[in-house]
Amino acid sequence: MDLTTLPLDLTEWLHPTAWLQLFGTFATIGVLAIIFAETGLLIGCILPGDSLLFTAGILTAVSTVNGQEFQSLSLPWLLIGGPIAAISGAQLGHWLGARYGRKLFERPNSKIFRQEWVEKAEYYFNRFGPARAVVLARFIPIVRTFLNPLAGMLGMDTRKFFIWNVVGGVIWTDALFLLGHFLGSEVPDVERYILPGVAVILILSIIPIVREIMKGRGSSHNGPKKKDAEESRPSLSGDSYR
Repeated sequence: MDLTTLPLDLTEWLHPTAWLQLFGTFATIGVLAIIFAETGLLIGCILPGDSLLFTAGILTAVSTVNGQEFQSLSLPWLLIGGPIAAISGAQLGHWLGARYGRKLFERPNSKIFRQEWVEKAEYYFNRFGPARAVVLARFIPIVRTFLNPLAGMLGMDTRKFFIWNVVGGVIWTDALFLLGHFLGSEVPDVERYILPGVAVILILSIIPIVREIMKGRGSSHNGPKKKDAEESRPSLSGDSYR
């Protein structure tokens, strides 16, 4: 690991190639560690997710990106270790939520934490129901970090959470790894498209959030209907969902 390549600007921490360059020969282990942290620890919300998996998949087929040499990654290890890291991280988040409850989220806003992120995770949990939310949250940045402890805090059964956690974890990680590997193997000079590809993934990832924000603004004029709907769903003011 070369500490001289440690990202100094906060925005650089979101760029997958900066992390892969930092990890060097330990890149595969580093990718798995980030997957675990992003899904299991609240501070993981600042780490790259979809873009890292996609880029890691590409680097199982190529080793040079824009003239920079990267450590080649092992596709089999990623396909096996990725889901394990994602599943175990989410289970840790669920346990933390069940263990510490609301205290886990009672902190002031900062550069790496916003109460609105918790509220967004809660919104998806309520709208789609526990099972679907656990799977779908995997594909939504920030939400996938906060939904796991939120599910634990709201009392989602551990066994039920584990089942859907496995489904979502396997689909999310392996789909992006395989997509990156396929493009790296089949597209000539694929390294030219890593940055645009990462940008597209980031845009696609935030589309669901933007859509829901717009819907929320549109429904803000419904007054009593909105209030009734909010009273009928679980919230951070309670410790279990109904």
